[in-house]
Amino acid sequence: MIRRPIKSSTAAFLGVLSVLLLLGGYTFLAHRQYQRNPDDTTIPRWSQLHKGLQSAIEVNRRSEDRWLVVDAVASGQRLFLGLAGGVAASLLLGLAMGCFTPIEAFLHPPLSLLAKVPPTAALAVFFVLVGTGNNMYVAMIAFGVLPTMTLTVNLAVKEFPDELLYKAYTLGASHMEVVWTIIFRQVLPRFIDAFRLSIGPAMVYLIAAEMVVGDVGFGYRIRLQSKLLNMSVVYPYLAILAAFGFGMDSLLRLLQRKLCPWYEPRR
Repeated sequence: MIRRPIKSSTAAFLGVLSVLLLLGGYTFLAHRQYQRNPDDTTIPRWSQLHKGLQSAIEVNRRSEDRWLVVDAVASGQRLFLGLAGGVAASLLLGLAMGCFTPIEAFLHPPLSLLAKVPPTAALAVFFVLVGTGNNMYVAMIAFGVLPTMTLTVNLAVKEFPDELLYKAYTLGASHMEVVWTIIFRQVLPRFIDAFRLSIGPAMVYLIAAEMVVGDVGFGYRIRLQSKLLNMSVVYPYLAILAAFGFGMDSLLRLLQRKLCPWYEPRR
């Protein structure tokens, strides 16, 4: 039967099994590559990955800092500021578009157009407008997530039942009370889902920009170490990025369950 539910223990077992198969596949590829050419570092073994991670954590002799610390601080600050600006603006604009038809008629065409523009293709535009400092990364991430999230919130608001609006107005609620007390709570779980889906693209925009003009950050370090074929540092950096994104997604899912317990049975 399609979409037949399974036990939670079975689901957990299958999830762990998939991760073990992924790790086992990498171990096999690394061992085979080592047997062919012990000097090849494109697929480092686990011992080499451990050494690469140690070199990123320990104090570097030349720069006298820890690569992982300075890169995490720089990339994390840029990502959080960009997401905060883009997400907050998209929530306000999406609610306004969904609640007030003139605003939707005014904003929907440009936002639909901007949603189709890849931020990475507009890097030169950001260089001209805001320079190559931290403001460029923040603006690029905010621009990348804002149009799509705004349209998602707009669609969620338009799905709100008219019957509930009529009941709220009948009970004497004002326009702002309807927006923030009723519609916002109804849209919140969909908004959190859109936020979760925007984490991955936002990280792509950030890493791409750091690879081009960054002098610190995860993208800069990955580009630099890739040129040196030091994949024992690149792979741990990629794993840390994946763990960071997974952690943010898990926190947002937990927040969604806490704030919107009524939404879970409908999923």
